[in-house]
Amino acid sequence: MRIFQPGNLPIVWYREMNSQITSNWSYCLEGFLTKSLIFIDFLLRSGHLTGVFYCFFDNIAINFSLCTDLYEAEVNHKEEKKMKKKTLALVLAFTMTAALFTGCGSKKETATTQTQTETAAETESEEVDDQAAADEVAALIDAIYVQTRNENTDEQCAAAKAAWDKLTDAQKELVEGENADPDYFGRDTGDASKDDPLNEDGIGENELLVVSFGTSFNDSRAEDIGGVEKALQEANPDWSVRRAFTAQIIINHVQARDGEKIDNVEQALDRAVENGVKNLVVQPTHLMHGAEYDELVDALDGYKDKFETVTIAEPLLGEVGSDATVVNEDKAAVAEAITAEAVKTAGFDSLEAAKEDGTAFVFMGHGTSHTAKVSYSQMAAQMEKLGYDNVFIGTVEGEPEETACENVIAAVKEAGYTKVILRPLMVVAGDHANNDMAGDDEDSWKSQFVASGNFESVDCQIAGLGEIDAIQQIYVAHTKAAIDSLGDIATTASADSDVLADGTYSAKFDTDSSMFHVNEAYDGRGTLTVKNGKMTLHIVMPSQNIVNLFLGTAEDAQKDGAKLIQPTTEEVTYSDGSKEEVYAFDVPVEALEKEFDLALIGTKGKWYDHKVSVSDAQAE
Repeated sequence: MRIFQPGNLPIVWYREMNSQITSNWSYCLEGFLTKSLIFIDFLLRSGHLTGVFYCFFDNIAINFSLCTDLYEAEVNHKEEKKMKKKTLALVLAFTMTAALFTGCGSKKETATTQTQTETAAETESEEVDDQAAADEVAALIDAIYVQTRNENTDEQCAAAKAAWDKLTDAQKELVEGENADPDYFGRDTGDASKDDPLNEDGIGENELLVVSFGTSFNDSRAEDIGGVEKALQEANPDWSVRRAFTAQIIINHVQARDGEKIDNVEQALDRAVENGVKNLVVQPTHLMHGAEYDELVDALDGYKDKFETVTIAEPLLGEVGSDATVVNEDKAAVAEAITAEAVKTAGFDSLEAAKEDGTAFVFMGHGTSHTAKVSYSQMAAQMEKLGYDNVFIGTVEGEPEETACENVIAAVKEAGYTKVILRPLMVVAGDHANNDMAGDDEDSWKSQFVASGNFESVDCQIAGLGEIDAIQQIYVAHTKAAIDSLGDIATTASADSDVLADGTYSAKFDTDSSMFHVNEAYDGRGTLTVKNGKMTLHIVMPSQNIVNLFLGTAEDAQKDGAKLIQPTTEEVTYSDGSKEEVYAFDVPVEALEKEFDLALIGTKGKWYDHKVSVSDAQAE
């Protein structure tokens, strides 16, 4: 058995002579015929690399083994480079030490070893240079992979592309950062020249601003988003259609890679102001009233004073509704349109024919933690109501829970279908459609369906909703409704202009019932806000017994898609100092001194009709 001893740097002498060794080294002397065999084993401080040096007198043999299989997959490239440099330095030092202290080996062998060492050093230097160049590009990509635009964004995008273009093909494969990878610039997503960013000036008085999340997939951007934009322009020739994206990350990606500049929402609104736009309609291509839609409403609110009239149209699925069972005309139209397109693309004459074939269609949406996630459940309910038994709804994010991939797989299996066709429930067929749905990674929906072993075939249709003509026409209808509303706003503003300017007023709220009135602490009055010709009355109720209001009749309030006025909770302080939490509502008011229908529903779940009016507006 060999015993390796730790100590100081070895000064190795022949046979019985004493030796010294360091804590980084260990050695063992062993007789081997007439020669001494010296084993020197060292362990690098990283714990990842080991090396063994064998030295025979008269002949030198070196066996240096790098155990790279011990590296973890997530090891940082920069740390890896540093380790390689340390390893190389130790190898060189080790070789020189052995040659020096053993005094064995021929000059020829020494020269060969030196040449090999020099070659290894040169190779290592080249690898370091390649990685350094790739790391520089990765850092530049990460710098523009952000959701906020700054004054240097244009220069940063140009610098990233210029640095990428200087890389060799081998260096490009080494690009890896927090968000950077070779696909950022290297992936082919179609011809960007086919897309129109719609960022021209010379807009005119009427602008239709189409706002999308966005996509870096060139073909999808031109066919899906561009398809909706073209349909809206054709339907509204007197309006100038312009584009804005909400995802700055995507805007930067397209600009850096393809040189195409797309406005974000702020840039587009500033452009409208600078071009003297008077009437602005914003049409979001978003699927629902989710977080993106809410952020858009907030952004638009800061610009309302800069236009004579401004409004935002409905997203694709219309109003959300109160629970998973609520459906509306928009959801029905979308369900029919996307199913018909999927059936046609799959080569079936009808959905029933696909059902008889054992084929199920699964539409994959994004999913959200926003309260609007109920829209996906409503779409599933809509499919069921239409009798589409072999159509299922899922989401990438798995929210709501029943739309998670594993739950959809189980549902399709339980229903007895043996063939599956996946298709995105998204306006654009971008990254989610190509990777999360149809990708080859084990966590893609296609891979998970295949891995389940429950289906004979799993196919994908990579196409966004935006390219479907019937979907485009739903957006056209929503835009028309918004444009028509501008006329009502202008009329109302004109009628009331002699009495009320934009501002805040105290106004009297009158009803036809003593049971329906404003909280006693407010003396029968509410707060009237007038902005851009629109009037809204904030009224505080006596309790929390009224849970919803509806601008119209009780009968209409119970129809699918009815837009209910939701309550907010406020604390009221009474004259005796006591306090109570009650409900309050914001009620749209078309005109003063004019009676209108306002239905209510209480805690018992029954709707009641009421007539109300607003009068006696006094500036606060």
